[in-house]
Amino acid sequence: MDISRITPEANLRQVLELDSLDYIDLVVVIENNFSFKVKPEDFTGIISFRDFYGYIISRVQQKEPNNAILARQIQGQ
Repeated sequence: MDISRITPEANLRQVLELDSLDYIDLVVVIENNFSFKVKPEDFTGIISFRDFYGYIISRVQQKEPNNAILARQIQGQ
């Protein structure tokens, strides 16, 4: 994969060539790594990498409001 295609505005499904089963696998990976459940209705609005990062950050902050370090790590700061 050409990592230069991964930009905040890029379409997550297209760039990663995700089919429906891959998308489900991605949800499982998120749930296992970040210890929260992904609601299907939340994930339908995720189109770009920016949407994806924003979703993860907001859910981590909701789950653990005092965990600003983890949120900054996800953002790459």
